Amino acid sequence: MFGYLQIQKSELKVCEYDSYKAIYCGLCKQLGKDYSFLTRFILSYDCTFYAMLLMSVSRSCKGFVSKRCICNPLKKCNFALCNSDSYNKAAAFSVISAYYKLKDNIADSRLLKKLFSYISLPFFSHWRKKAVKKRGYIELDNIVSDMLSMQFEDEASDVSTIDTSAHPTALMLAKIFEREAETEIDRRVYYEFGYHIGRWIYLIDAADDLNKDIKNKNYNPFVRANKTDCNYIQSVLSQSLARAYDAYNLMNIIDFKGILDNMFLLGFPAIQNKVISKLKTEVENE
Repeated sequence: MFGYLQIQKSELKVCEYDSYKAIYCGLCKQLGKDYSFLTRFILSYDCTFYAMLLMSVSRSCKGFVSKRCICNPLKKCNFALCNSDSYNKAAAFSVISAYYKLKDNIADSRLLKKLFSYISLPFFSHWRKKAVKKRGYIELDNIVSDMLSMQFEDEASDVSTIDTSAHPTALMLAKIFEREAETEIDRRVYYEFGYHIGRWIYLIDAADDLNKDIKNKNYNPFVRANKTDCNYIQSVLSQSLARAYDAYNLMNIIDFKGILDNMFLLGFPAIQNKVISKLKTEVENE
């Protein structure tokens, strides 16, 4: 994933920030345990958000424990304990997503990035197979694989639009989140939530890379649609974020609600404003 699902640290209570770090460290530990020490380096804010949301709706956090940090043995960290498979799912999603991201890089990146992806791919291929076979996350793998195939098809299409470009990532997260629902009503809510947060993630990444993609002549949905005005991009992003937040408010969020509210109301808008401000600055400096 992309790293845009962040907290607004300055507005969190100290205990909430400690809880967030404990989930982050817990997921880091799970990645090392399930796959390899090296997979700790793909730990992301996005998959931490995924793990925290799963733990919240399942009420599976069972306290915290202080242990030595594997990456820094001189330091003690708090780890959030979980009695569900929330960490396992988030760890599997991390390695599966990283594997398909490398395949995407090989398909359309420049030489240096492509070379690094070729070197890294065998390791991630092994970890992906481990996730699918040992943990049984073949459906998760199929969802991510289908997303990448749809993305390739859309980018090669002559009728690609902003909506069609964002659809594969949006659909991927919609399907991933709806798997957690226990009722038909929840399934619709989770699907809606996943779809619009996925759409926002894809489009904010496209906005963040806009000028770089123009320079390198890479595919970008805003460039393809000739919609590169900053105000237009801001409105498209805000619409997706608002619809995701509407669905979020219908979810049974109990644990970590203060942190998740902080992310939706402050963290995500702050990231969006940062990206738009960067775009405006780059336009002014042209």
